[in-house]
Amino acid sequence: MKGRCPDPAPQYPDEGHAERGSGTVLAAGLGLVVIALVSLALLLAQAGTYAHRAAAAADLAALAAADAARGLAPGDPCTVAADTAARNEAQLTSCLLEGGGIVEVGTRLRQESPFGVATGRSRAGPPP
Repeated sequence: MKGRCPDPAPQYPDEGHAERGSGTVLAAGLGLVVIALVSLALLLAQAGTYAHRAAAAADLAALAAADAARGLAPGDPCTVAADTAARNEAQLTSCLLEGGGIVEVGTRLRQESPFGVATGRSRAGPPP
């Protein structure tokens, strides 16, 4: 009887474990995706906050200018609006006196977000 040939030694010792470590790569990739999504969400939240601050500065500047236009506060309405905007870290971009104590102002924040400059517009005047 002829002897059987022994099975040859495997050519690659880890042949049965070819995917060893793939879970680590997958977890690292998933972690990077999560970090990218959280970063994008934070940038969008920052842009929203800047837009809200620019709108609030415009509202306050318009109210202060309207008070000055109606004689309830001293000063030139546009100068008062510029001072109020500056106190709210914004810059006055436009000031229009429409008559009857109505004032329309535009502001922009001094800080820029990655999405651009936040601007605001507001109109104020006497109650109807």
